[in-house]
Formats: sequence, C-alpha cells, structure tokens
Amino acid sequence: MTKCFPLLLLCMGMTTGIMARQSTPSAETKKMWYQADKSESGLYGISLQKAYGFLKSRKLKSKTVVVSVIDSGIDTLHEDLKPVLWTNPGEIPGNGIDDDKNGFIDDVHGWNFLGGKDGRNVKNNSSEESRVYHSFKSKYEGRDENKIDAIDLAEYTMWKKARKLIFQDEENSIDPVILQRLLKSAVDADSTIQKALAKPSYTGEVLEVWFPVNPSQKQAKSLIYGLMKDNNALKATNQELVEGLTGFVNREVQKQEIRKNPPRDWRGEIVQDNVDDINDRYYGNNNIMAETPHHGTHCSGIIAAARDNGKGIDGIADNVRIMMLRAVPDGDEHDKDVANAIRYAVDNGAQIISMSFGKDFSPYKKWVDDAVRYAEAKGVLLIHASGNDGKNVDMEDNFPDPRYADGKGRARNWITVGASGDPTHEGIAGNFSNYGKKEVDVFAPGVDIYSTVPGGNTYANASGTSMAGPVVAGLAALLLEYFPNLSAGQLKYVIEKSVVVPAAKVGKPGSDEKVSMKELCVTGGVVNAFEAVKLAATLSTSRPVKAPLPKARIIKTGRG
Repeated sequence: MTKCFPLLLLCMGMTTGIMARQSTPSAETKKMWYQADKSESGLYGISLQKAYGFLKSRKLKSKTVVVSVIDSGIDTLHEDLKPVLWTNPGEIPGNGIDDDKNGFIDDVHGWNFLGGKDGRNVKNNSSEESRVYHSFKSKYEGRDENKIDAIDLAEYTMWKKARKLIFQDEENSIDPVILQRLLKSAVDADSTIQKALAKPSYTGEVLEVWFPVNPSQKQAKSLIYGLMKDNNALKATNQELVEGLTGFVNREVQKQEIRKNPPRDWRGEIVQDNVDDINDRYYGNNNIMAETPHHGTHCSGIIAAARDNGKGIDGIADNVRIMMLRAVPDGDEHDKDVANAIRYAVDNGAQIISMSFGKDFSPYKKWVDDAVRYAEAKGVLLIHASGNDGKNVDMEDNFPDPRYADGKGRARNWITVGASGDPTHEGIAGNFSNYGKKEVDVFAPGVDIYSTVPGGNTYANASGTSMAGPVVAGLAALLLEYFPNLSAGQLKYVIEKSVVVPAAKVGKPGSDEKVSMKELCVTGGVVNAFEAVKLAATLSTSRPVKAPLPKARIIKTGRG
C-alpha cells in the first residue's frame, strides 16, 4: 500500500469554493461535494444527480452489477453497507462446506487472502523493498555489475533499486526511540484532550478554538494541534492523526531495522501457504472484516453505500453488490494475493474490480499480469488508484500497472486514476496525487471524501487516490447498470471520453508549477457522470469484446 505520513494527514478537509454566479451550496452538498455539479453549486464534483435525472428521463431500468473491492476488509455490519454486500448464491453460510465447489469454504460475501485456517488474520506486513533486498542480498551483494548474466539482469536491477531505497537518507534517520516516544506522547495527549472535551472525536479546527484549563491540557493541545497544523491537517480527526502517526513511526522503525535484518514474515506465520507458488491458491479464510477494515469500508461506501435509505450517505451507484476480497495489509501486499484476488473476482461474477493500493516493487508481476489478462478475456474492467506520492508514474514505478512485464503490450481493460480536488483547496489536481500524461488515464475527486467507516455506523472524510479510484469504479458500475451491454472496452472509452477538461492551468502535484491538465493524464480531465451517461446512451447495445467506438467530444469548462 502506498504510504507517506504527511499525505495520510493531508488536510482531510476541502474548503468548497463558490463562484459568484452559483447559489450557496447547502451543508449537505458541501459534505458530499464530490457528487455535486459545478454549474449548480460551484463545486468540482461529478454531476451525479444530473446523471440520475438523465437516466430517469429515459425511463431506463437498472441491472445489478457486482463490484469487487480488493482492499483491507469491510465492516459487514455497517448500516449503509449491509444491504449492498454481494452474497454468493452457491454457498450455504456457516456449514463449513465448499458448497459451490470453487475451492473456498463459506465464502459468503467474498474472501480473505490474508487469513489463516485457524481464524487468525494478517494485520501488519513488511514492505516489498525489504523483502526484495533481503531475498537477493546473498546473491548480489558485492557482485561486479559488469559480470551479471543477462538472465539475471532484471532481478539484479530490482535488487539494486531496493537497496538504494532502503539506505537513502540513512544519515537523516531519526532515532527509533525518539519516534516511539513521540507516538506515546501523542497517544497520551489525545487521551487527555478526549477527556477534557468529553468526546472521543475532534478535529484540529476544534482544538484551534479550545482553551485548556490546566498545564497538562495545554501541553496536550500544543502537541496534537502542532502535529495537525504542521501536516496541513486541521480538518483531520484525532483518530486519523494517531492512525497516521502510528503508521509513520512503525514504518520508520521498520525501515531502520531492515537495514540490518530480514523483515518478519507476518503473513507467512498466519497464512502458511507457499507464497512462492501461484498454484497454491486455496488458502485464507472467510473473515472479510478482520481487524483492519477502515480503508476498504471507506472505499466501498463511495462506490455503493445504500441510496435513498435516509441514513448516512448515498453511494455513487444505486444497484451494486460489493464483493470484498481482503488482500491489502498494513504494509505492502503480495503479488500472489493480488493475482488470486483478481482471479477469484472474475470467476465469481465481478464485472468491475476496484484496487486502491500500490507499491514500488513487483517481483512476481507475471502472476498479476496473467490475472489481468484473464480478467480482460472475461470482459472485466479493472480500476486502479495511481498513488499518493506526488510523482510522475510515466517515469517511476507504481505497481500493479497495465504494462505487461513480458513487453507484449498492455491491458486494455484498465483505468488508472489520479485524485482531483476543488480550486479553493488542494486545487483541481490534488497536490499529493501521482500523475502521468501516458500512464494516468483520468482524475476523479479524491480530496475530503465523506464515506462510511467501521464501528457504530459512522462516517468520516479521507483523502487520497484511494478515494478517487472508487469514484470511478462507482461511475463504471452506474454505467453498466443502465447500459448492461457495454463491454469493458466501451466502459473505459465512455469514462475517458466524457471527462471535463479544465480550461485553465492547474497545480502540478508535488510542486508549485502550473500546467495544463493534459500534462498530468491521458485525457486531461476529471470524470463526469452526467456526460458519461449521455455518451453511453449513444453506443451500440451489443456487447462485443472489441466494439467499434464512435468519436466523442471532450467537454471543457469555462473556468479553471
């Protein structure tokens, strides 16, 4: 999973701007800005209600679409998600029998590839660079680069890259003891503030106007508020701060440890499969919630939280079933788990697969490529978040990607998504988002996205391309619901050709530079549901594998 502490905390809150000619949006519209229409509210959303209005005017009926979310897990008890969970029609819950003979016992709502047969589940995991570095250290450490055999060159290059990443900035490393003390102090300070405010959740904006009454409260505020302010995260909650800081400290401590020793095999200790054998497929368990469902719950709600039920939020698509496949731990996912999750999704009826994770290394990329080819042959669309490092993925790796490692082309059933925001905060292109005029296809809202989170039927904001990918997955599902004969290629075509292209230059992620959005992604635009459904309505109703596609006009906005 792509990770960076400052980016995890990146503001989690977007000031929703208003052009003078628009009416002031309501509080609810601001909260759900990513679904709004710019001409009506001034907010750079995807015009979702206008899309539904168009579909209603055509008197179109929807057909249920299965979307697989490959992620960290899902809160199966959440009020807005229980009604939209995919249920395996061939499985009898809880009988301990593989009723449908697919190799997975009691896979009622999906599968957990990070589980053990004893019921335990993987939470933490090592980084891929640490696994690569130590796996090949004995083979390549001290070797003369000029004497590496051609057959080993790609492997050696990958190992050398991992070594460089692990040892970069070694001289600037912070003592792990200091980091752990900081984390403990932050946890204690958070507890003090919770007691003082008499509530478990608060934001930096709340702290800004809170007046402590004793020295311990003053010290607590100074630390927590300072961390939030330094990370431009005053709209973030205390839970998000502590979670982000915990992840950052753990990764930094782990990074220093792996310079000396191989990483702990958390996954192997629990799953107990042969991680180097792709044919050893039937491992894991059916616990798709496990201990870390926050990320997957948030992503699933964006796609399909039950609409019009008077609770929480409305997801983008109104007739979806979410198939959760748990393959993303707190750390880097394994290529084997990703490949097997894709295959499970395809074999069990998913038509769209949403993937909000990524890493810098893919030692078994061939396995993932084979699964992607399998999905393409079956007409399944894959949607992948581009990552949150503010880097150009035309030049730097972010796996998985649609480029086949064997050099034989690229996947045609794949959309890579960058994160957009609003001009008054973060900019149209989120400053943290990865980009690439060749490798990122579209941008979609990914800043301050309000969605479902685990525990007590709750909701919260989060930012990242992890949120932008599900926006596109939800849009793809909506299109397929009402135009069920569209092929995966046609879905990709419709989504990409109906984007809204900003007329003015936008901020280039990771810099102060202003560029045309065409420098940041293939289409140069942000997805738009209203334009997409209008375009979809013009396409053939057949569902060929390779459908002829008409020319389409890309919509431009009048203002940037």
